[in-house]
Amino acid sequence: MHDVDFDFDFFVIGAGSGGVRAARTAAALGARTAIAEQRFFGGTCVNVGCIPKKLYTYAAQFAHQWRDAKAYGWVTDELPAFDWQILKDNKDKEIKRLNGIYQSILGSAGVTIIEGRAELTGPNSLRVGNNHITARHILIATGGKPSLPDVPGIELAINSDGFFELTEQPKRAMVVGGGYIATELAGVFAGLGSEVHLVHRGNILLGDFDHEIAGFVTDAIQSYCKVYLKTQIIKIEKNIKSKEIDADLLVTLDDGRQVPVDTVLFATGRTANTSNLGLEALGVKLDDSGAVQVNEFYESSVPGIYAVGDVINRVTLTPVALAEGQLLARRLFGQSAESKRSAFSYDLIASAVFSDPQLATVGLTQSQALAQYPGLKVYKSKFRPLKHTLTGAAEFTLMKMLVDPVTDRVVGVHMAGTDAAEIVQGMAVALQAGATKADFDATLGIHPTAAEEFVTMRTPVAD
Repeated sequence: MHDVDFDFDFFVIGAGSGGVRAARTAAALGARTAIAEQRFFGGTCVNVGCIPKKLYTYAAQFAHQWRDAKAYGWVTDELPAFDWQILKDNKDKEIKRLNGIYQSILGSAGVTIIEGRAELTGPNSLRVGNNHITARHILIATGGKPSLPDVPGIELAINSDGFFELTEQPKRAMVVGGGYIATELAGVFAGLGSEVHLVHRGNILLGDFDHEIAGFVTDAIQSYCKVYLKTQIIKIEKNIKSKEIDADLLVTLDDGRQVPVDTVLFATGRTANTSNLGLEALGVKLDDSGAVQVNEFYESSVPGIYAVGDVINRVTLTPVALAEGQLLARRLFGQSAESKRSAFSYDLIASAVFSDPQLATVGLTQSQALAQYPGLKVYKSKFRPLKHTLTGAAEFTLMKMLVDPVTDRVVGVHMAGTDAAEIVQGMAVALQAGATKADFDATLGIHPTAAEEFVTMRTPVAD
């Protein structure tokens, strides 16, 4: 396998999810492997994404749980005080621990770790600082970064990375965007007690998901956030006009309204981290958004240079980056014929939004399924969870199942409500195995649970 003309068989730029998995797998298969990272080990997910975001959502749930406790006999006179700095400090400690684990995992696997920014100097060469390195195969796994629009006063706003650096909780926060990050962080702000204004240019939040489920979540979010749909920000300025309101910023919307807030957070999209890597000079083709264009085997337009994860902007989810990185390493350095030709399937990728309420999905949306399966059978269940029969809270769960009428195969499962992510993970296994509606019907439910609804739906709705 080794080529003495190269310093390494495999060089990875970026120690995020995809890069680390690819490097570990390649090293385990006997490849001389190195990885370069200039910022933090673990990438977006560990440092400014999935992990800290989920920790903050846990914090945001406690106020709800405290209020619900009265219905269950817990006498509560006053909600305890919340300290944002304590949460941030504890989050930072955990992220630092995970950074160390990632470095330890790579070292234990025999991967050479080089800290610093890498830049390609040729199809098989690069430099990191003053080090000039050659490699038979080079992987770009530099992930993505938040993008900010060109709005007057944008320098007064923060992005999702900046959210995790906040040391004080804003009394009034404006979140701009309508996707995963915007809805999740709006829910965190609101759950922790901030007044939240959520601005989105579309007519529904989470519009890339099944529209009925997205509409259900949009309505729920409107119960605790001031939501401005079909709206955009015109400018942000220091608050000097509304002196009677103690707020740092004044935001002007495209309908003329002015909203005083303390923090403006933009979560309006992410772009691939491909600048200043030397890609254009080598002829590596990028798409209009700057993402690396690759084929089904993650090869770029230049032989010997590959890319996986958010930097290729296919499906920007951590498990997808992990799978892509592992598949590439096995194809390059594995011995079996199967590993050389297997390609990753982007069908049936389960995903979740840790908004309030949670949204989780696997398979086709209803509009996608109707286009493929005429006569589609749609099963639905909307109910108040058992917990809230005592609290009286107006919180509901919505579940949907989509079935091909010809084969009886379940082609889509969607849920919004408590524990949606945990429940739909199991549904994803069933769909991956090709389960039919008859298989679900033959499965006994666990009672009393919300999940049992997925095996007790019997009558399709008339849409």
